[in-house]
Amino acid sequence: MMRALAVLAAAALTSCAGYQLGGVKPASLARIKTIQVPMFKNDTQHPRAEAIATSAVASALAQDGTYKIATLDKADAILEGRIRRIDYIQIRGERLDTLRPLELQTTVTFAWSLKDAKDPSKVLATGSAVGTSQFFVDANLQTSRNNALPDAMERAADSLVSRIANGY
Repeated sequence: MMRALAVLAAAALTSCAGYQLGGVKPASLARIKTIQVPMFKNDTQHPRAEAIATSAVASALAQDGTYKIATLDKADAILEGRIRRIDYIQIRGERLDTLRPLELQTTVTFAWSLKDAKDPSKVLATGSAVGTSQFFVDANLQTSRNNALPDAMERAADSLVSRIANGY
């Protein structure tokens, strides 16, 4: 009887091996609690892209909840970002005019680095994030592209935040 009870207790204790309460931040970012997000830089010719990207990243950070957004004087880290590329790829074209798009895909690429707020020369993490969005083209191609851009930026921001919050 005692032997069966001991085996049962051992099985119950090992079933949760490796599980820990609390956050799942990468070990290198364990002390980081607050992040400042300055305006992203823009390597593209798209107007207002830096404002859309910065807003998307701040929103993704707030929604994730792992880190809080703070001003520079209260932040533990600074998240610097750069919009590297915005690409449009035709997915489908008109049946009789293949150069006229019916459906496009927007791909946005961010480059980012997370730096220590006390010593900005110390880089805590770095990487790139990609977000895509598909959309149908209406009568005005430029309006369609502008309407699809925030969705692609939000997906890239989610990818970026997932990397610094979860390590992947």
